[in-house]
Amino acid sequence: MKYMMTYDLMESMRNTNQWLGSTARAFASYPVMSWGANPAMDWLKAWGEVTERTFARMVAKPDWNIPVQTNLDGTDMVVTTEVVVERAFGDLIRFRVGARPDRTRKVLLVAPMSGHYATLLRKTVISLLPDCDVYITDWHNARDIPVSEGKFDIEDYTLYLMDFMREMGPDTHVLAICQPVPLALAATAYLAELDPDAQPRSLTLIGGPVDPDANPTEVTDFGRSVTMGQLEETMIQRVGFKYAGVGRMVYPGLLQLASFISMNGETHANAFRDEIIRVAKGEASDHDRHNQFYDEYLAVMDMTAEFYLSTVERIFKGREIARNEFVVAGHKVDFSKITTVAVKIVEGEDDDISAPGQCLAALDLLTGLPDSKKAAHLEPGAGHYGIFAGGSWRNNIRPLVLDFIDANADGPKGKSRNVVAIK
Repeated sequence: MKYMMTYDLMESMRNTNQWLGSTARAFASYPVMSWGANPAMDWLKAWGEVTERTFARMVAKPDWNIPVQTNLDGTDMVVTTEVVVERAFGDLIRFRVGARPDRTRKVLLVAPMSGHYATLLRKTVISLLPDCDVYITDWHNARDIPVSEGKFDIEDYTLYLMDFMREMGPDTHVLAICQPVPLALAATAYLAELDPDAQPRSLTLIGGPVDPDANPTEVTDFGRSVTMGQLEETMIQRVGFKYAGVGRMVYPGLLQLASFISMNGETHANAFRDEIIRVAKGEASDHDRHNQFYDEYLAVMDMTAEFYLSTVERIFKGREIARNEFVVAGHKVDFSKITTVAVKIVEGEDDDISAPGQCLAALDLLTGLPDSKKAAHLEPGAGHYGIFAGGSWRNNIRPLVLDFIDANADGPKGKSRNVVAIK
């Protein structure tokens, strides 16, 4: 599998399916086809429209498209992004809300690098903007990064997080979601030793695999059942000539997407069948529920091979974080060094990716942190997505997180608002 040919073959298959959809839509839309009622043409056009959009989205990074915020005086404030730290493999960006004064809550969202772009957290960002100054880690697609930029594994990821925390300052509150939870914890522990003044005020860890064996899932079972040699031979490919990262070894986003879809194949098949029916009946729209979800879900990015392989080997197989044996740049990180950063754990009762207990294991590692600085919340009936972007997040978890931030912030609480609504 580790050849440009296999990488280009997948892209050729995607491009061919996009072309087939476009051709079908154009053929069925040709004026002569409207000479009389012909349901077959309506179905062909609907299939083509859905197919073209589906395969086109797989190689396009979604826009943030953050809605405007409404000020107390009724004026609209446009939300823009500003690059605060620019790096080869990922940037630290800030969301600016018009000319609004800075909020007292400064939040760093640590986005996962697990096949999707940081825009997967768009709804999380929107929900926090009225009350917080929001920053996020915007990871780059590995296929677009030249080989000359070198490697990027979980140690490099941790070092990036440390630099981002230093840049934002000690009044920062970190929210790490899913995959980066153990690495955000490691970055904080390393800062506690090297640069204590740069530690964040609080650390909220949401649904991440600190100890995958605490409550195994299909994801952790897969990690244990395959050897590293099998993973490298079957999952790793070399970027083709079409992209700036030509020659770089990656875990392709298209391969990851195929894995995602195969886990719930029947559900996805039914969703696309139903959308084709809605398009044929004229009941669909560009921003209907199906398109809102799949425009983001289908937009995938490549991960560097070394990041993917080191995650499986060191986080899942070796359980280096869970055993307090994680090493960064030759230095063994000691989680007991975290003594002042408040830590909150959030888990979903029905999370089938990072099951309850996997994230909670972080509190056992923090032997130097007083119990008064530890907190945990298990959201009843919530799945993985719901604990950071769904109704459970908006209605229950978000208020708890804001209260936790306020309880562990120096100075005045961050409850004054200039924004009252989101359009």
